[in-house]
Amino acid sequence: MRETTLGSTGVKVTELSFGAAGIGNLFRPVTDEAAFATVEAAWDAGVRTFDTAPHYGLGLSEQRLGAALRGRDRDAYTVSTKVGRLLEPNPEGGRGDDLAHGFVVPDAHRRVWDFSRDGVLRSLEASLDRLGLDRVDIALLHDPDHHAEQALTEAYPALERLRGEGVVKAIGIGVNQCPLPARFLRETDIDVVLLAGRYTLLEQEGLVEVLPEAAARGKKVIVGGVFNSGLLTDPKPGSMYDYAPAPQQVLDRALRMKAVTERYGVPLRAAALRFPLGHPAVASVLSGARSTEEVRDTVDQMRRPVPAALWDGLSAERLLPPHVPAPVSTPVGEAGRPAQESSSRGGDRCGGDHR
Repeated sequence: MRETTLGSTGVKVTELSFGAAGIGNLFRPVTDEAAFATVEAAWDAGVRTFDTAPHYGLGLSEQRLGAALRGRDRDAYTVSTKVGRLLEPNPEGGRGDDLAHGFVVPDAHRRVWDFSRDGVLRSLEASLDRLGLDRVDIALLHDPDHHAEQALTEAYPALERLRGEGVVKAIGIGVNQCPLPARFLRETDIDVVLLAGRYTLLEQEGLVEVLPEAAARGKKVIVGGVFNSGLLTDPKPGSMYDYAPAPQQVLDRALRMKAVTERYGVPLRAAALRFPLGHPAVASVLSGARSTEEVRDTVDQMRRPVPAALWDGLSAERLLPPHVPAPVSTPVGEAGRPAQESSSRGGDRCGGDHR
């Protein structure tokens, strides 16, 4: 599977990254055995980049991911985790659940926001303990939306120092909004942005600032949430969009996209997975899975050839602006020309009238 190096960090990410929220019992329970098999299936498919966080299942995701990777050559894969939420024992924990945060786990711990220097150090130490690893490769500030100043003035300098000392190799920010990562790209020396849901077939807000800023500075972006909470897998009434039921006009747009992609013999989810890789700043697409079947389907869809005419067809239906860079690439895992050669359909910015 194609790999991209994050600047001068030496950290490599595969074109498809594994999101480990699902094996942290996101929305429904997963057994230890199923979690292990899911990571194994991703490995067998060539995935070597794995993303987790303390937030996912109150640490369960980190525990399971670490266990599944244990015994493998540590230099053969990349792990990213996040800081900003400390897990502390819940005085009343264990008697309830964490469904309010989307995870089917006992509420034995509670999350405490902390973007202080001490909070960063404590968070990483705890993550390493749960993962059972001697290091993580990428440390990301996790959703500092309402803690931007502390993240900039305390958490970021702490991560920068840890990078300088070699404790972590790359640092960045993981969010599902655009203004804050654009600010970090301008004001700091982060290596990578994990941008969820804001650069997809359905919406390209990331093109306004984040992707151009990253490209101009030689930084990379990992795109998550390419299905917009599942809407772009199989749009139908009741489908979710941004963690809530999709508004009718958004659902209608997704259904129109599905009709176009299927006209070219391509499932909508295959086009959604491939689309972000058309931008030169995008190094990887992050997709979560909780079963071997989901992993295999994702890899199969990533490997599907997507004709250039499909992107033109979406533009003709005013479902994509004509100047959005679209991939014209060899599918993942196949030989041929480089997998992230963009088409010549235009530049990096887009207006708001196409959405």
